[in-house]
Amino acid sequence: MPKTIALGANTDPYQPIERTYRITRSVIEVLSEFKHPFGIVTKSASVVRDIDLLKPLAALGLVKVAISITTLDPKLARAMEPRASTPAKRLAAIEALAAAGIPTVVMMGPIIPGLNDHEIEAILKAAYAAGAREAGYTMLRLPHEVKDIFKDWLVKEFPDRANKVMSLIKSVRGGKENDPNFGTRMAGSGPYAWTIGRRFQLAAQRLGLNAKRAKLTTELFKRPPVAGEQLALL
Repeated sequence: MPKTIALGANTDPYQPIERTYRITRSVIEVLSEFKHPFGIVTKSASVVRDIDLLKPLAALGLVKVAISITTLDPKLARAMEPRASTPAKRLAAIEALAAAGIPTVVMMGPIIPGLNDHEIEAILKAAYAAGAREAGYTMLRLPHEVKDIFKDWLVKEFPDRANKVMSLIKSVRGGKENDPNFGTRMAGSGPYAWTIGRRFQLAAQRLGLNAKRAKLTTELFKRPPVAGEQLALL
């Protein structure tokens, strides 16, 4: 049996160039042909373009979609993610996906201590109202060259609180700027990270998020033909 494939684990599958090359749509078409389960993680409202493919797959239990929302503030969104869909368009995408019967998740990623963590409750409430029924989050990670790029951006965009934000980031990373260790790298560690996790959990519980998680099936998978294999007559 196959394992669920994640589209968007390394980079967003709905980059602006997708409008022209439609690579992600082609991948979905192949996954659909062989009934292979998969999930999508994206910051782009462009995912709604493929609802015609996703809806029948969702009815078979073969797909769920996670929309990442980092802030509801349009100004902060422009600063953090200038080429991504606006918060309003992402919420509209959640609404459209949910209305089509596609299991929809809101991902708050990344949470940046001191910058957008105060929005946890508001983001979950807005996403639930739009139709999301599952939620998750990731703490900001600063591996390798990302660290310097982020710090330069932070000083440029938020000079008044750059030092505070970096101090809080270190507080959830054991005093360092990054923690690569499995088990803590996604959620952080320490009192501040615990507080963020607890707030997220309580807010989700109050709304009913994660009360039931959509499980994808592998039972419908059709193995692709192997080169040289005799074709079926029927």
